[in-house]
Amino acid sequence: MESVREILDGVARGVFPPADGRTTVLPQPGPRHAGVLAFTAHSVVVTDEDPAWVYDTLRGLDCDPLSAALHPRFLAALLERTGRWAETVDAVLVAGPLPGVPALALTEIRDAGHPRIRYARERRDEVRAWQADGGVLVMGRGTAGRLEVSVEVDETARERGLGRRLAGAARRLAEEPLWAQVAPGNARSLRAFQAAGYDAVGAELLLRLPGSAEDARVPQ
Repeated sequence: MESVREILDGVARGVFPPADGRTTVLPQPGPRHAGVLAFTAHSVVVTDEDPAWVYDTLRGLDCDPLSAALHPRFLAALLERTGRWAETVDAVLVAGPLPGVPALALTEIRDAGHPRIRYARERRDEVRAWQADGGVLVMGRGTAGRLEVSVEVDETARERGLGRRLAGAARRLAEEPLWAQVAPGNARSLRAFQAAGYDAVGAELLLRLPGSAEDARVPQ
Protein backbone atom coordinates (compact mmCIF):
# COMPACT_ATOMS: atom_id res chain seq x y z
CA MET A 1 0.00 0.00 0.00
CA GLU A 2 1.26 3.46 -0.89
CA SER A 3 2.04 6.01 1.80
CA VAL A 4 0.50 9.48 1.87
CA ARG A 5 3.75 10.96 0.56
CA GLU A 6 3.92 8.45 -2.28
CA ILE A 7 0.38 9.35 -3.32
CA LEU A 8 1.19 13.06 -3.24
CA ASP A 9 4.41 12.56 -5.19
CA GLY A 10 2.43 10.64 -7.81
CA VAL A 11 -0.19 13.38 -8.07
CA ALA A 12 2.56 15.96 -8.55
CA ARG A 13 3.73 13.89 -11.55
CA GLY A 14 0.18 13.61 -12.89
CA VAL A 15 -0.36 10.05 -11.61
CA PHE A 16 -3.57 9.94 -9.56
CA PRO A 17 -5.19 7.25 -7.41
CA PRO A 18 -7.61 5.10 -9.43
CA ALA A 19 -10.95 6.80 -10.14
CA ASP A 20 -12.84 3.82 -8.72
CA GLY A 21 -15.18 5.54 -6.27
CA ARG A 22 -13.34 4.08 -3.28
CA THR A 23 -11.78 5.47 -0.14
CA THR A 24 -8.31 4.53 1.07
CA VAL A 25 -7.42 4.80 4.76
CA LEU A 26 -3.76 5.49 5.56
CA PRO A 27 -1.95 6.15 8.85
CA GLN A 28 -0.83 9.67 9.67
CA PRO A 29 2.74 10.51 8.60
CA GLY A 30 3.04 12.51 11.83
CA PRO A 31 0.94 13.88 14.72
CA ARG A 32 -0.17 16.96 12.78
CA HIS A 33 -1.03 15.21 9.57
CA ALA A 34 -4.61 13.97 9.85
CA GLY A 35 -7.34 14.78 7.37
CA VAL A 36 -9.08 13.89 4.15
CA LEU A 37 -7.61 14.20 0.65
CA ALA A 38 -10.05 14.02 -2.25
CA PHE A 39 -9.14 13.38 -5.86
CA THR A 40 -11.32 12.52 -8.86
CA ALA A 41 -13.53 9.61 -7.70
CA HIS A 42 -11.10 8.56 -4.97
CA SER A 43 -10.57 9.81 -1.42
CA VAL A 44 -7.82 9.22 1.12
CA VAL A 45 -8.63 9.43 4.84
CA VAL A 46 -5.42 10.06 6.77
CA THR A 47 -5.88 8.97 10.36
CA ASP A 48 -4.50 6.68 13.02
CA GLU A 49 -8.04 5.59 13.88
CA ASP A 50 -9.19 2.05 13.13
CA PRO A 51 -9.77 1.74 9.35
CA ALA A 52 -12.76 -0.52 10.06
CA TRP A 53 -14.43 2.35 11.92
CA VAL A 54 -13.83 4.67 8.95
CA TYR A 55 -15.32 2.25 6.44
CA ASP A 56 -18.31 1.42 8.68
CA THR A 57 -19.04 5.12 9.20
CA LEU A 58 -18.81 5.86 5.47
CA ARG A 59 -21.14 2.97 4.64
CA GLY A 60 -23.70 4.36 7.08
CA LEU A 61 -24.04 7.64 5.20
CA ASP A 62 -26.96 8.20 2.85
CA CYS A 63 -25.00 10.11 0.25
CA ASP A 64 -23.05 9.80 -2.97
CA PRO A 65 -20.05 7.54 -2.18
CA LEU A 66 -17.87 9.72 -4.41
CA SER A 67 -18.20 12.56 -1.91
CA ALA A 68 -18.76 10.59 1.30
CA ALA A 69 -15.31 11.23 2.82
CA LEU A 70 -15.94 15.00 2.76
CA HIS A 71 -19.60 14.77 3.78
CA PRO A 72 -20.33 16.91 6.86
CA ARG A 73 -21.74 13.93 8.77
CA PHE A 74 -18.60 11.87 8.28
CA LEU A 75 -16.35 14.80 9.13
CA ALA A 76 -18.35 15.51 12.29
CA ALA A 77 -17.96 11.88 13.35
CA LEU A 78 -14.24 11.95 12.60
CA LEU A 79 -13.75 15.14 14.59
CA GLU A 80 -15.63 13.75 17.56
CA ARG A 81 -13.67 10.50 17.49
CA THR A 82 -10.25 12.15 17.17
CA GLY A 83 -10.89 15.19 19.39
CA ARG A 84 -9.48 17.46 16.68
CA TRP A 85 -10.87 20.56 15.02
CA ALA A 86 -11.21 21.26 11.33
CA GLU A 87 -10.18 24.03 9.03
CA THR A 88 -12.05 24.70 5.79
CA VAL A 89 -12.17 22.36 2.82
CA ASP A 90 -9.52 23.74 0.48
CA ALA A 91 -8.83 23.36 -3.19
CA VAL A 92 -5.35 21.89 -3.69
CA LEU A 93 -2.98 22.99 -6.45
CA VAL A 94 0.53 21.90 -7.35
CA ALA A 95 3.30 23.18 -9.61
CA GLY A 96 6.82 22.10 -10.44
CA PRO A 97 9.92 24.19 -9.70
CA LEU A 98 11.28 26.61 -12.26
CA PRO A 99 14.93 27.46 -13.01
CA GLY A 100 16.44 30.84 -12.40
CA VAL A 101 15.84 33.45 -9.74
CA PRO A 102 12.60 35.30 -8.99
CA ALA A 103 12.02 38.40 -11.06
CA LEU A 104 10.25 39.89 -8.06
CA ALA A 105 12.40 41.66 -5.43
CA LEU A 106 12.12 39.64 -2.21
CA THR A 107 13.62 40.18 1.24
CA GLU A 108 13.65 37.22 3.61
CA ILE A 109 11.86 37.84 6.91
CA ARG A 110 14.10 36.77 9.79
CA ASP A 111 11.75 37.81 12.59
CA ALA A 112 10.36 34.60 14.15
CA GLY A 113 7.62 36.66 15.76
CA HIS A 114 6.23 37.92 12.46
CA PRO A 115 2.49 37.03 12.41
CA ARG A 116 2.71 35.15 9.13
CA ILE A 117 5.64 33.06 10.37
CA ARG A 118 3.91 32.30 13.68
CA TYR A 119 0.76 31.27 11.83
CA ALA A 120 2.67 29.06 9.40
CA ARG A 121 4.68 27.34 12.14
CA GLU A 122 1.43 26.13 13.69
CA ARG A 123 0.88 24.14 10.51
CA ARG A 124 4.25 23.58 8.89
CA ASP A 125 7.89 22.83 9.57
CA GLU A 126 11.00 24.50 8.13
CA VAL A 127 9.06 27.72 7.56
CA ARG A 128 10.63 30.55 5.59
CA ALA A 129 9.03 33.83 4.54
CA TRP A 130 9.84 36.69 2.21
CA GLN A 131 8.56 40.25 2.01
CA ALA A 132 7.81 41.92 -1.30
CA ASP A 133 6.57 45.44 -1.91
CA GLY A 134 2.92 44.93 -0.96
CA GLY A 135 2.91 41.25 -0.11
CA VAL A 136 4.34 38.25 1.72
CA LEU A 137 5.38 34.81 0.48
CA VAL A 138 5.60 31.90 2.94
CA MET A 139 6.92 28.38 2.33
CA GLY A 140 7.22 25.38 4.62
CA ARG A 141 6.75 21.64 4.91
CA GLY A 142 3.22 20.48 5.62
CA THR A 143 1.32 17.24 5.09
CA ALA A 144 3.68 14.28 4.70
CA GLY A 145 6.59 16.69 4.32
CA ARG A 146 5.39 18.21 1.06
CA LEU A 147 6.56 21.76 0.32
CA GLU A 148 3.67 24.21 0.67
CA VAL A 149 3.28 27.87 -0.26
CA SER A 150 0.92 30.66 0.73
CA VAL A 151 0.85 34.29 -0.36
CA GLU A 152 -0.74 37.38 1.08
CA VAL A 153 -1.25 40.66 -0.74
CA ASP A 154 -1.90 43.95 1.05
CA GLU A 155 -5.30 45.50 0.37
CA THR A 156 -3.66 48.54 -1.21
CA ALA A 157 -1.61 46.39 -3.60
CA ARG A 158 -4.40 44.24 -5.01
CA GLU A 159 -5.57 44.07 -8.63
CA ARG A 160 -1.99 44.53 -9.87
CA GLY A 161 -0.96 40.91 -10.43
CA LEU A 162 1.18 40.74 -7.29
CA GLY A 163 -0.41 37.49 -6.09
CA ARG A 164 0.45 35.81 -9.39
CA ARG A 165 4.02 37.11 -9.25
CA LEU A 166 4.47 35.93 -5.65
CA ALA A 167 3.16 32.48 -6.52
CA GLY A 168 5.46 32.38 -9.54
CA ALA A 169 8.44 33.55 -7.49
CA ALA A 170 7.90 30.63 -5.11
CA ARG A 171 8.43 28.19 -7.99
CA ARG A 172 11.90 29.68 -8.55
CA LEU A 173 12.75 29.35 -4.87
CA ALA A 174 11.72 25.68 -4.78
CA GLU A 175 13.63 22.62 -5.92
CA GLU A 176 10.67 20.23 -5.83
CA PRO A 177 6.90 20.29 -6.44
CA LEU A 178 5.18 23.10 -4.60
CA TRP A 179 1.68 22.77 -3.13
CA ALA A 180 -0.93 25.43 -2.44
CA GLN A 181 -4.18 25.15 -0.48
CA VAL A 182 -6.81 27.77 -1.32
CA ALA A 183 -10.37 28.22 -0.03
CA PRO A 184 -12.64 27.51 -3.04
CA GLY A 185 -14.49 30.78 -2.53
CA ASN A 186 -11.27 32.77 -2.78
CA ALA A 187 -11.53 33.10 -6.54
CA ARG A 188 -8.92 35.84 -6.68
CA SER A 189 -6.29 33.61 -5.07
CA LEU A 190 -7.27 30.62 -7.21
CA ARG A 191 -6.84 32.69 -10.36
CA ALA A 192 -3.46 33.97 -9.16
CA PHE A 193 -2.07 30.48 -8.55
CA GLN A 194 -3.47 29.11 -11.79
CA ALA A 195 -2.04 32.05 -13.72
CA ALA A 196 1.34 31.22 -12.15
CA GLY A 197 1.14 27.68 -13.56
CA TYR A 198 -0.32 25.74 -10.63
CA ASP A 199 -2.75 22.95 -11.54
CA ALA A 200 -5.83 22.12 -9.47
CA VAL A 201 -5.57 18.46 -8.46
CA GLY A 202 -8.11 17.90 -5.69
CA ALA A 203 -9.46 19.05 -2.36
CA GLU A 204 -8.58 18.47 1.26
CA LEU A 205 -9.59 19.07 4.83
CA LEU A 206 -6.89 19.03 7.50
CA LEU A 207 -7.66 18.18 11.12
CA ARG A 208 -5.76 20.19 13.70
CA LEU A 209 -4.57 19.12 17.11
CA PRO A 210 -6.47 20.37 20.18
CA GLY A 211 -5.08 23.60 21.59
CA SER A 212 -4.22 25.22 18.26
CA ALA A 213 -7.66 26.61 17.49
CA GLU A 214 -6.73 30.10 18.64
CA ASP A 215 -4.53 30.52 15.58
CA ALA A 216 -7.33 29.37 13.27
CA ARG A 217 -8.81 32.86 13.38
CA VAL A 218 -5.79 34.31 11.55
CA PRO A 219 -6.72 34.50 7.83
CA GLN A 220 -4.52 32.65 5.34
